[in-house]
Parts: sequence; C-alpha cells; structure tokens
Amino acid sequence: MHFSKHIIARLKAPISVFIKADYYPACFIDRSPLGGDYSVLFLRYYSIDADMASVSWRGVPLSEIIGSQSPWGAPEFPLVTPSRHHTVLYHISNDGNIGDRPPKPHRGRDIWDNGHVRLPCSDKSLYPVEDSNGETYLKKRWEMIEEALRKPISNSHKLADAILSYNIKFKDKWKFRALHTLFNEHLDEDESNYFFNSTLPLIAKLALDLPKLVQAPIPLLKQDKNHSISLSQQQIASLLANAFFCTFPRRNSNKRTSEYSAYPHINFSSLYESEGHGDILEKLKCICHYFRRVCTKVPGGVVTLSRRWVPPRSCPAWAQSGAALAALPLHVDAQGTIEDASGLIQMDFANMYLGGGVLGHGSVQEEIRFVICPELMISMLFTEVLGPNEALIIIGCERYSRYVGYGHGFGWAGDFRDEAPRDSSGRKRCAVLALDALPFSDRALEYRRDNVVRELNKAWVGFSFYSADTQSLQFPGVATGNWGCGVFGGSPQLKSLIQMMACAVARRPMAYYTFGDTELRDEIINVYNILARYNVTVGQLYRYILRFSTTDVLHSHLHSFIQQALIDESKTPRRSSRVEANKTTLTLEPKPEEKQKNDSPDLFSQDEELSEPILVESSIETDDGNKMAVDMKMASDNKIVPDNQMASGNKMASENKMAHTSRLLEEMEKLDEESGQLNLSTNSRDLTNEYSRFFEHKSTPNKMAPKGMPTSSFTLVNEKSSKPGNTSKVLDSGENCIAISNSKNKKIKVPDSDDDMSKSEVPAEIKKKLTKKITDYFSKKKLYCDWHSELDIG
Repeated sequence: MHFSKHIIARLKAPISVFIKADYYPACFIDRSPLGGDYSVLFLRYYSIDADMASVSWRGVPLSEIIGSQSPWGAPEFPLVTPSRHHTVLYHISNDGNIGDRPPKPHRGRDIWDNGHVRLPCSDKSLYPVEDSNGETYLKKRWEMIEEALRKPISNSHKLADAILSYNIKFKDKWKFRALHTLFNEHLDEDESNYFFNSTLPLIAKLALDLPKLVQAPIPLLKQDKNHSISLSQQQIASLLANAFFCTFPRRNSNKRTSEYSAYPHINFSSLYESEGHGDILEKLKCICHYFRRVCTKVPGGVVTLSRRWVPPRSCPAWAQSGAALAALPLHVDAQGTIEDASGLIQMDFANMYLGGGVLGHGSVQEEIRFVICPELMISMLFTEVLGPNEALIIIGCERYSRYVGYGHGFGWAGDFRDEAPRDSSGRKRCAVLALDALPFSDRALEYRRDNVVRELNKAWVGFSFYSADTQSLQFPGVATGNWGCGVFGGSPQLKSLIQMMACAVARRPMAYYTFGDTELRDEIINVYNILARYNVTVGQLYRYILRFSTTDVLHSHLHSFIQQALIDESKTPRRSSRVEANKTTLTLEPKPEEKQKNDSPDLFSQDEELSEPILVESSIETDDGNKMAVDMKMASDNKIVPDNQMASGNKMASENKMAHTSRLLEEMEKLDEESGQLNLSTNSRDLTNEYSRFFEHKSTPNKMAPKGMPTSSFTLVNEKSSKPGNTSKVLDSGENCIAISNSKNKKIKVPDSDDDMSKSEVPAEIKKKLTKKITDYFSKKKLYCDWHSELDIG
C-alpha cells in the first residue's frame, strides 16, 4: 500500500479539496501558521494499488483515530475526583495512586430511600415470614441470606432452594430451567462438581462480604441528571455476586407501578428462568467463568460510570452546522470488531434499559459485550432508563472471556487476558459508550425529521463526552458500527451518516466496523469521498437527508440520492450563501414567518433616499487567528462582493463570533442626534481597533496596513447598474474607513487618530435617519447567530 504526505496549498482560508477517484482521502493532519495569515494544510491519503486488496480497511489508519501510534498514547479521561457530582465508593490515597491491591472502601452511613440503591445488607431491608403458628412477622432479610448461603450447596436444585428461601413469594413461579439444564445436562459431571465444590463457595463468600466492601450509599443515576460513580472492581464483584444469588430487594417485580420499573433487572433470576437454549447456556458459562477469575485473584482496579444529559436547547442546530465532513478522520474496517479496537471509545449498541436481554434471551452486540465484560452489568443496578438526550460511559471495565458467533450462534470460547494498562486513576484503558437507538418497525419512519434529529442528538451527546472546548480534534476517537440496525430496524446507510455528522460536530474521529460486510465498507467510504470532494457540511447533509425523506425511501437509495443531488447542484449556481467548513455567515434577517406584512425585508425600503448599503460584508481576523464574516444586508437591490470573490466565485470564510457583532451594534447606537458627531469621546482607540478587526484592508506591503491585517478589498456593486462609475472601492489601500455610499457617492472616514476621531462628523439628516432605522429594525427583528442560528445557508 502506497502512502504519501503532501502539502496541498498555502492559503489564507479553508478550501475545498478535490480528491481523485482512485484515492481514499484521510484528514487534515495539521494546519499550523507559518507567519502572517498563511497556513499549510497537509492531507494524508492512500492510493489504491495491488496491496490494497489484502487490506480489510479503508480510509485513514487506525493510529489517526486513536491520535497516537500506540493504542495507549491517546489522552486519558479525567481523573477520579470526589465531588458533588461524582460519588467515589473507595478511599483515594493522598498521591492518588492505586497499586495492585484493591483500594479500601469509603465509609458512610446507610441511606434507604428512592434516591439510592436499596442494598440487601441494610438493616431496613425486611421480609415477611411466617412462624410455626402461622403468624407473619418482619425479619431482617440479610439474616435470611446469610443463613441460606452459609450452608453447603452441592447441586443446582439446592442452589435454587437457597435463593427461594429469601424470595418466598416466587416459590411457585421460578423454575430455574436454564440453571438446571446447564449443570445437569450441558456440562459434564466433573465440570459441575468443580463449580459447586470450588467456585460457588467463593461466590457466596464474596456476596456475604458486601457489608465490609460497600460501606457508603450508592446513588441512583437518574434521568436528566449528570452524575458519576466510581467503585473498585472488588466492590463490583461483590455486588454482582449478590445479583447472582438474587438478593437485591424490590428488584424482581415486572409491574409498571413498581418502584424500579424504570430500571433494568439486576437479579439473575430472569436468566435462570429462560429456556435452556444454546446461547443462554453460553452466557451462563461466561458469567461463571468471570466469578472463577475474580474469586481466584481479586482485581485491584477501579471503574467509573458517568451519565450525561444535555437539555434540548443546548443540542446542535443541525441545519445550520458548518462542520465540514471532509475534516473528519474516518477508518472503515470489514474485519475488526469494536471490542478489539483498543484505545478507542467503544460503542455499546444499547437498549434504553441498559443490558437489554443480557439476563434474558438476547445474544447480540450489547448482550455479548456485557457477558464477556460482566463488570458492565453493574450499570444495571443503578442506571434509570436512558432518555433521548442521554448517554452513559463506563471507563475501566475488564474483559474476561473470548467468544464466537452471534445471536443464537453465540458461544463462550475460553479465557481472555486483558492486557490494557491502567490509567492514573487505576482504571483499565477501556471506555464503553452506551447509546440507545430508536427501534423502527417501518423503515420510512426512520427518515422523519424528528427521528433523524433524535438520533443525531443522541449520538452527539455520547461522542462529545469529555470533549474540550476547542476547535481541534478530540482523541481518542469512536469505534462504532451498524448502530440501531439489525433487530432495531435501522438502515446502515442512514446510521453511518448520522454518526459521521455527530462525530464531525463533536470533532472526534470515527472508526466504523461493518462486521464482514465489504460491500457496506466500500459504500461508506465512497459516500464519504463524495461528501469530502464537494466540501459538504453537516448542515447541508442534514438537509439532503430530509429531502430524501420526501421520496419513496423504500425503493430509493440514500447515498445515490445524495450523490446525484450534489452533481445537480454543482451545475446550478446557488442563490444564497453557504456555510463551508468552519465558516458561518451572519445575516441580520428575521425568520420568514416573523416578517410583518408591511415590513421591507431589508433595513431601508425602496423609496428611501439612501439607496446604497451602509455596512459591508467583510472577513474579520480576530486576535486568535480566527476569521468571521459579517453580512449586514441593508438594501434589497445592493450587495457587497469582495474582489477576490468576484474572481474565484468562492464564499468568504467565517467563525461565529457573536461578541464582535454585538460590539459593533452597540457602537452604532452611540450616534448622538443633537451634535451630529460620533459619540466616541471615550475608548475611541478601542473602537478604532474594533473596526480594524471587522473590516479587512486592501493592503500592499507598506507600513500603513495594521500588522497582521489580512489583505483583501471589497467592491460596492449596485445591481441596478453595472456601470464602472457606480462601482467604488470601499477600503482603499492604507485607509481605515467605512464607506457610506449614496447617490452622490460620499464617504465618511473612521480616522486612525484620537483627534481626528473626535472631530469626525456625520450629516445630521443622515444620522437621524440611520438612528431611527436601526432602532426600528432591531426592535422588531431577532438576531440569530452561532450554532443556534437560523442562517440562510441554502
């Protein structure tokens, strides 16, 4: 496979990169300033040659998704730190280091309420029992559990009797079919005897150690709350041992009105009750193997579970997103698996009730992940059903088993030794992200606007977990695949695009695994190439998906539709401005539905004396090197066209910097109607600098242009007349001025000195007209900006 790294361009603004069809584009590796306004963009790509046929993946190499040549070279997640939003159930040493031995439990008082896990060892856990006289009284349930588990248990029937002794009300309901089938029919006699003689007594001891190992209350991770819980692997093992023996109170009811109806099942009774089919027995073997491992050698690490909720108003405005899909590093593999993507955030295609059918009949992606990494099942103890804008990430879980097959063909394949190192908090370098997709019985429903937005928001909430507030790529990337497909009824064509869009906005690279489907792999990478070639943004792709939803989706192909739409639009000039990669055009116009019947869409009506635009569209470079475009449309029959745009036909680059626009509007309102002078008596130099930052110079290499100022010029064009006499330079070389053009083509300068500034005058008649129009305009109409904006992007 041939690899090459090229300097694509030395440019002032982002560009659209056109990739040849025989190359798979990767990502911008670097964009570093060389001095002045210039930057170098590097593009890494791979050519398709004879060696590619033997490679299962396409796109960028996995190291570009991890952010390092080593799987463990990516940045670590935040350290475990106790706080109001982070409950830590173990003691953290002063130096924060955790050795090979399990950490000591954190001490606290028992809390028995609906905001915390009701532990079976609580003194308030009581159970009704009958005495020899037939009278009922309440007995501490933990005493009943201790009595049952301290007795020898030599077979599956005695195990069932022990569990029923403190779950008396289910004596006639629980038959333990799968449990009996496993130990009496599936395993040979030696294997069964070893389990009951050696492993089961250790599991019972681990369960009975709960009061010593968990001494602080465990909060419930409820909906619409951001909270984290960290606990040791030893504490998790003890809690899961209690789930194995079905000791958790109030967690066996299936009634909708029960206290824990919004939580997954945690007691293993539902698994024992399943029919003894092959995949059910294989899941039981995975669980038994886990207990054999942790009872033989107690793991010394810790695990963090974090629930994230984002209110709807804080989710991205997808239609207006300017994130460029071409900037997303993408790796697509037909052979790898998500759980083998070491160093990446690994997706759990979750059920809204975490774990899905892991304690029942399910044996697909989530269920398999939970039984080969049983520590994930601790999330089922305290995580309420996930809401539309919520996600859960689990950091530090360890893998214990190998497996083969999928669904009914799933099988335990032996022991697995997890070689992942631990981070600075003692957690395995493994992060599992649980996101639940919507189920669809009708494929057409998947393309409805509300469903598309829901899936976009869900994916973005998860992918932006622990992301920094920066425009750079966030590492590690996400390892995902056909999320929400299969039994959930989603289509890989749409779900792959949705996840691309969410990753692009979250600025997190993506590795996509197609589970042996080479055709889907090539289809995904091909549509990515097309989107990159046309420099499509997330907002544009969102609109293409909605347009596709109006077609016959059952007999159409989404990727082909998008490709044809791009080809057609490339042949037709776009009427409205377009948000490119990392660009936003700020248009001070109301929503169409907010325009009043008698209002002109622009600030000045057709019959006003001032027929020329007042402010210009300009690209502003801020102190940190960012650029933004401000387009204040003041007349319906006038527009501002930069000279360089007239030559190239490209749109201006921009960043969403609302603070600068607000400052400009504030200064405009300082017009003093009585004196006819600009009210710049204070901070005049600051205002001069502000205008210098807003309006770009047409500069030549001389000292008159401010240092670092971009070089461009702008031209006023009156659409009613294309005569040269009606075209004037707004920003002349070496001058810092704003042009206010009328029929007489007059100019008013914003001088460079304080003295000139204080003497600058505006004709009173024009000034009053400006003040009235600006006040009337902005009192009626809203300003939309940033990623919440409703920009006209076509």
